[in-house]
Amino acid sequence: MKMFSQASGRRSGRAVGAAVAAIALSTALAACGSVGGESSDGGDGGSDAGSIVFLPKQLNNPYTDVVLGGGEDGAAETGMSASVLGPLEASASAQVPFIEQATQEQASVIVIAANDPDAVGPSLQAARDAGAKIVAFDSDTNPDYRDLFVSQVEAKDVALVQLEMISEQIGGSGDVAILSATATATNQNEWIKFMEEEIDSNPDYSGINIVTKVYGDDDADKSFKEAQGLLQSYPDLKGIISPTTVGIAAAAKYLSTSEYKGKVALTGLGLPNEMREFVKDGTVTEFALWDPAQLGYVAAFAGKALADGDITGAEGDTFEAGDLGEREVGADGIVIVGPPTKFNADNIDDYDF
Repeated sequence: MKMFSQASGRRSGRAVGAAVAAIALSTALAACGSVGGESSDGGDGGSDAGSIVFLPKQLNNPYTDVVLGGGEDGAAETGMSASVLGPLEASASAQVPFIEQATQEQASVIVIAANDPDAVGPSLQAARDAGAKIVAFDSDTNPDYRDLFVSQVEAKDVALVQLEMISEQIGGSGDVAILSATATATNQNEWIKFMEEEIDSNPDYSGINIVTKVYGDDDADKSFKEAQGLLQSYPDLKGIISPTTVGIAAAAKYLSTSEYKGKVALTGLGLPNEMREFVKDGTVTEFALWDPAQLGYVAAFAGKALADGDITGAEGDTFEAGDLGEREVGADGIVIVGPPTKFNADNIDDYDF
């Protein structure tokens, strides 16, 4: 799996910084004019090649920074101008004004990680009516409102790898809690659903009991407090699954200085650079993720192919995704990037993102 996240992360930091600075200048979005991230480096096609707007769940999120960096790299290679817009908090309706802004600015492509699959629907449909192509990535919209969804991996595979890890770490049985992102996040909810179904149907996991699901809203402080609350409410808890990079890092921070370090297992989806210290100090044994930059990178090429009319989003359509090669559109307009990777003490120093 090609790794190019380090450079991508640096570039995305500039775009996100520009977006935050611009948003801070106004409490309401203007009806015209450009507010948001800077244009991608190296895109010599400019407006002739079209424009792509990346709209993540929230800005100032380390995982998002890496995804956006990959998106900027992809946009630059396609020749499209790129910018970043988005809220500072991950809430259901927070993305709507930014979609409306991108529509007013006549974006060729809007790439969105939805905080809620339906709340963004009417605004996305208005953008499509105005000529924009819609690519969902990371967290899907209702399929009626987008042309493609670029998914990290097969959703069930993400669920199963997390369930497999927690089972190994707690000895196959015990009470487990889930610390997720927002209650409406499409991707987390789908993974949790698959985990619950697997526990119900697979004898290998019959001893695992999910006692509760809590939500940190991808806010580090809230996630920290939710992790703390879990151990206060469930003193016999054997493990926590956090399928969100913000949540797992916050939970690890809490566990690392608590009496539960080494006693309560923690796994889920995390960034190696954020989790390295917790793996090395024994707080966390193993967690998983994919290369987030590849997600943004493929989404950029998918958007360009849609804008150029090379694909429509129909099953069987194919497009070239730069250094990552050909990608095929599957059922329901879904494009898969690649499989998850497990990170532990043996390999975590091999990754830098």
